[in-house]
Order: sequence, then structure tokens, then C-alpha cells
Amino acid sequence: MLKSRDCGELTKANEGQHVILAGWVNRRRDHGGLIFLDLRDRSGVVQVVFNPEISQRAHATANEARSEYVLQVKGNVSLRPAGTENPKLTTGEVEVIAREVEILGPSKTPPFYISEEVEVEESLRLKYRYLDLRTARMQRNIILRHRVIKFMRDFLDEKGFLEIETPILIKSTPEGARDYLVPSRVHPGEFYALPQSPQQLKQLLMVAGFERYFQIARCFRDEDLRADRQPEFTQLDIEMSFADVDDILALMEELFTALVRKIAPDKQILSPFPRLTYAEALDKYGSDKPDLRYGLELTDISDLVADSGFMVFQTALAQGGQAKALVAPGCASYSRKEVDALIDLAKAQGAKGLVTLALVGGKQHEAFGRLSLDEVRSPLTKFFSTEQLAAIAQRTAANIGDLVLIVADQPKVVAAALSRLRSEIVARLRLADPQVFAFAFVTDFPLFEWNDSDKRWDSSHHPFTSPRDEDLPLIDTAPGKVLSKAYDLVCNGLELASGSIRIHRREVQEKIFERLGYTADDAAKRFGHMLEAFEYGPPPHGGIAPGIDRFVMLLAGEDTIRDVIAFPKTQSAADLMTGAPSSVSRDQLRDLHLSISD
Repeated sequence: MLKSRDCGELTKANEGQHVILAGWVNRRRDHGGLIFLDLRDRSGVVQVVFNPEISQRAHATANEARSEYVLQVKGNVSLRPAGTENPKLTTGEVEVIAREVEILGPSKTPPFYISEEVEVEESLRLKYRYLDLRTARMQRNIILRHRVIKFMRDFLDEKGFLEIETPILIKSTPEGARDYLVPSRVHPGEFYALPQSPQQLKQLLMVAGFERYFQIARCFRDEDLRADRQPEFTQLDIEMSFADVDDILALMEELFTALVRKIAPDKQILSPFPRLTYAEALDKYGSDKPDLRYGLELTDISDLVADSGFMVFQTALAQGGQAKALVAPGCASYSRKEVDALIDLAKAQGAKGLVTLALVGGKQHEAFGRLSLDEVRSPLTKFFSTEQLAAIAQRTAANIGDLVLIVADQPKVVAAALSRLRSEIVARLRLADPQVFAFAFVTDFPLFEWNDSDKRWDSSHHPFTSPRDEDLPLIDTAPGKVLSKAYDLVCNGLELASGSIRIHRREVQEKIFERLGYTADDAAKRFGHMLEAFEYGPPPHGGIAPGIDRFVMLLAGEDTIRDVIAFPKTQSAADLMTGAPSSVSRDQLRDLHLSISD
């Protein structure tokens, strides 16, 4: 080894020891006769002193060194002079008195500061990702990711799970996002697909009798990107035989509770994890991935506004819609501009508008029984009596000084609009504690969703998700009412994991394929291997797949998964560092029996 110790591990216990260090110049300071270099490696930073009276040659070499030069230093550990200690560093009580130094690798001036936490345009960071990864922030994030994955592996190994790799080149069976396709050279005109997840393969491992499987799985989806999506991502893939919903959710709660307490002991984790049905989550929060660090539940006030003369409410209710309210605490003093911004947010989610009710002042009265109109600012004052306004305030538990936000529309639109407004109010008022992790399970998702453009039923999850046993008869008669044995793990407003109990009987799987519009020939062509496997003693089984990128992002306090992935792509799926995707030669295309057309 070119070093005997790591930079960040030296303390006063090492005083007097001769050490060999190797690392990057983090910062350089020339104090006339003495040169001070902060030497950095993955473990941390230590101060190195170059004194010409001790080694003229080492001092001359240090004079050449600049930021990000790679050096090997030989010297002795010494206590810093009294008053010069640096309490911000673990090595802040000591320094290394250099006797020899060698430049192992010079460096050009980096395009951005590496030793300082400064804002750098992301495109520049991604172009020079190998430099960005040297920063303390990115080093922390990648090390955190390693620790999370190691914990998961050790935890599942102790629970009797086997880590089994599955193929990257598989058959294309599109039933969700678009596949990434790989042309075959030896089979002209035919293609492999990169796995969107190992879904079919892990189910086949259950048929194969392995009973408990996991994998740190690479997954690929050709879909539009956003902050928490990448064309390639990593998930903890889990499958269990002879397990029901409670077994899998209990395993996840134990895993994530232990993981957070071990890896991030400064975080507060709310336990036990609450369970909400999909219908309950939408009713209370307008979202199937609610943030439970705060309240702000939605309130149905349809019955309170049904008899009003306000046409916005009348029209929505007459068309089968609903009216729901959300209380923004302490926001009654919002200006017209601030209220208009909230209206725009609601409209961006498809709502026709937003009605506000500001309880601007006056004395608090029990049940608002003596609320006067001059204490309310709202377009509703022209259409509602004092008693009706008081009833809305009472139903929503609004107080003097609060702003009540009301949306009347179709249920999906109401949910989307108020959920977005809920997030906005929380962000403005800073109601979400970043040190709290509020996990929850969401269960009983619909098995199907109606595709209005194609006039057909699609899988809400994937076509291998099992319906609830009692809902099997509804598949033919009322598919929109069929609930599934699917479940999500959510945390702080993010979906962290999705899973389900799988179908393991051929006749049920064929019925689902038929409802999804597959002919018998289509189903056999796409999924024949699965259907045939189900004829050879398939066990009941289910699984779940937590997203590692998203969870590490949450732990690290980052806003995008790009900051917890070593070499991510941009939101346009481009790799700015290597230039991918790129064109290929005609010879390569010819070998693959492909041609490019305009």
C-alpha cells in the first residue's frame, strides 16, 4: 500500500507515530516559511505541515502542489500548538510534520470548488461527476447508500432469505411502462428487453421452491423522468412463499424500523406503522401516499352546501361530484395575490376553481354559533347564512385566523387539488419535521382502472396481482369494484415500496388476462411460461419491492435521487459525462441487422 494510515483516523493517540498518507490536496495555505496542506481521503481530512527547516525538499515539492493534486506524504504525527486546534475536524487536535512528499498525480484547476459546499449547476456536476463525487456531500451520500444496502442484506440473510440474481436480458412482455429493447445479433429481427422489475422471474423462483428470495435488483423503464425517477434504478426485490399480506407488512415494518434506528439514529420514527386502505387515504388526504407527519385532513362538506344557491357547488354535486375542504391554519390574512396562487395550484390539478373562507377575526365562540358576517371574508357570504358558514367552520374544526379551502368537482379532481394544496400549505408553514419519519401502509387498491382512451380495463398494479378472494365473482360483472391484495409502503409523502400477493392459480390468471383484453393466443405468447409453471404445484406467494434510491434520498435529506446515485442521468435520460446515448457505426448496425430511417 502507498499509505499506512487513513487521513481521517489520526488522533492525539497517534502522537509521535511515523505515518505514510496518500490523498488529495483539499486546501493549501502558504504562511511564508511554512506551508499547510489539508490532505483528504475517503476517511476525512488532516493538516500536514511543511517546514523548510525539517525538509527543504519536501517544502519545495509542497510549494508546487495545488488543490486536487494527489500526494504521498511521510512524516510524524504531532499535537497542534495550543490554541490552533480545529474542533470541526476529528483530526483537529493533531497535524503531520512532513519529511517526504511525492506528487502522485497533478491536477488541472477543477471547474468548481470541491473543498467547499457551494451551489453548482447540476449539468456541470453531472458532466464532471467524478469530481462531484469527491465532495463531502456526495461521499456521505454514497457511503450512506452502501450502509443501507449492507444492512438490508444482513437483515434478510438472518431471516432465511437467499440472494439470487435474475437475468438482465429477458423477454419483452409490455404491460406497463415502455421496455428498453436490446437487438439480438444471433437472432436477426428479434429483441431482448431489459427488466422493468424481476416480477415474473421471482414468481418462478417461488414455483422452484426457494420460498424466500431477495435481490438488490437493477430495473429499467423507458418513461418520462422526474426528481424521483431514473431510466435505471435499484430496488430491494423480495418474494415469499406461504405468506399473506400481514406477514409481508410485518417484515417490512421490522426491516425499516431497525434500519432507521441503526443507520440514522438522529431520526425519529413513528411506530407502529398505521395502515390505511386506498379509499381511506384518498378520503382523508387526497393521496395514496400521504405525508402523516402532520394532520390537515380533508373534510367532506357536500351535505352542508347542497342546498345553497352557489352554482359552483350545485353544478358539481348535480354531476355526481363532491365538495371537500382543507383548513390552512393561521392563513386568514392571506393577500389576494397569495390566494390567487393557491387557486392556480388547484386549477393545475384539473379543478375548475377554489373557494376560500377566511375567518379573519373576532372573538372565538363555541361552535361559532354567534359568528358575524363581518368576521368572514369569502365569496360565499352572498349565498350562505351565518349559520351555514358556522356549520362549515365547525365541521372542518377551523379557528379564528384560519383559511378554509374548498374544492367542488369530481372526486378524483377534488382529491388531486386538495392534496396539492395540502402539500403547499405544509411547505409554506413548515409543518413537516425533517427529523421525523412517518411510515404507513396503504392497502386494498383497486385491481383494475378504466383506460378511457382505449376503452378497456388495465391493471392498477400489474396483471399478476391477486384479487381479494371475496371479489373474484365481480371480475366479470363489476371489474371497477374489484379490490386487490396490493399494498404500498409510504413515508413522508413518498411511495417507498409496492407489492402484492400474487396469483398462483392458472385459471384465475387466465381470467385476469381475459378481463384485460388478451386473447388466449396473446396470453400464451406473452406469458405461456408463467401459465405452464402454474400447473406444477405453485405455492401461494407474495412480495414487495422497496426503492433503494428513494429511501436513501429520504435518509440523506436530498431532493432528487440523482444525488444518491453514483452516475445518474439527466431528466432527459442523458449521461453528460460519457455522452450517452450516442450514435453507433454502420458496422455495428449491420451486425445487428438494423438500419436507421429518418
